[in-house]
Amino acid sequence: MAKTTKTIAIANQKGGVGKTTTVVNLAAALSARRRTVLVVDLDPQAHATLGFGLEKQDGISLYPVLAGVKEIADVIQPTKWPNLNVIPSEVDLAGAEIEFGARPDRLTMIKDALKPVKESGAFDYIILDCPPSLGLVMTSALAATDSVLIPTQAEYLAMDGLALITSSIEKLRAGVNPSIELNGIVFTMVNSVARLTQDVVAEVREHFGDKVYETMIPRNVRVSEAPSMGVPVVFLDSRSKGAEAYKAFAWEFMAKNPTRGFMPESAPQESAPQEEVAAVSEEAPVQESEPAVVAEAETPSSL
Repeated sequence: MAKTTKTIAIANQKGGVGKTTTVVNLAAALSARRRTVLVVDLDPQAHATLGFGLEKQDGISLYPVLAGVKEIADVIQPTKWPNLNVIPSEVDLAGAEIEFGARPDRLTMIKDALKPVKESGAFDYIILDCPPSLGLVMTSALAATDSVLIPTQAEYLAMDGLALITSSIEKLRAGVNPSIELNGIVFTMVNSVARLTQDVVAEVREHFGDKVYETMIPRNVRVSEAPSMGVPVVFLDSRSKGAEAYKAFAWEFMAKNPTRGFMPESAPQESAPQEEVAAVSEEAPVQESEPAVVAEAETPSSL
């Protein structure tokens, strides 16, 4: 069956809301559901890159593609897990704000760079991990995306960030990206018994309705530990509360953003061999396996 590649930007102008954690674990959970995923790390801090166990490397990021010195296929890196590839970040991306600021195509440069990947049909989802500030890179990423997923905490200060990013989406819709949509809002680091949490969740649901995902991600020690090991928590400890929440969120995400013949009543099985990575610990390091993609998808080498 024909597959549609969807580009999703995960963004919030407020830092510390679990944005990159959501990028890493949503992508991992989707890959375990046999969906092909490309994560594009656009944050110079490269936390998504490190979260997948990859090292920062000079010249391996979207930066040289934007600069016109490399093809995008040259910077797509496989991970340890099937169906999951990454364009890492590097410190040079921090200079993009100044270096590319005068380019006439600055708002569309990321869209143009990603065009060969999207048209190839190699991936179900292209997930953009945006930097936490509305500069040139984030604006260009939002101009390249089909929709924006906003992770947020259930705190009143976090609601300011929510208002800022939704305002930015409206401005882009009126200008460079008329088709951009709010994909949804997902609550992260949730303390479900706190009265404040309940009040904020209720207020946001009242305002945004069904744009708020039902799944909420709880505070969880394993989620916090996973980045230091370079393993998404859904593979590190698949039975932890954080992993279970991200897997449930990925299923809800797929239902709202189908790329091919999605039938909610017949959930695909997760990739069993990769779920075994849940047993990983510092004493038992992850065993690498050859990167693979599902039968329906082309490999990045075909780009």
